[in-house]
Amino acid sequence: MVSRISELVLNCADPELLAGFWCGVLGYVELDREDGAIEIGPPDAGFGGLQPTIILSPSSNPRTGRLPLHIDVNPVDRDQDAELERLLALGARPADVGQTGDEQWHVLADPEGNEFCLLRRRLDP
Repeated sequence: MVSRISELVLNCADPELLAGFWCGVLGYVELDREDGAIEIGPPDAGFGGLQPTIILSPSSNPRTGRLPLHIDVNPVDRDQDAELERLLALGARPADVGQTGDEQWHVLADPEGNEFCLLRRRLDP
């Protein structure tokens, strides 16, 4: 037997803001609300599907910036430059973690400052 990642939990100051942002980034929908937390996930599978859901959990003191775990995303229906423009329009902003400028990815931060990377390779939807 093996395990599989079913949920990722992100402590945050504003679950509503981040749920909207990450739904826009990933094409997820809201699945559930409980005790101020919002769970988002793929519209066709929800919890238990192949992709993990994300729980945005309210915290009065969330960690931001360089987290021990960060999320990488890949475009599925456009090239990296077009996806970068789309993510910036959703509220992402460039983040500096000491890049040289030769990387094939972009380091971004979500509206609360949590860093994530936009990779170059296009994936199947």
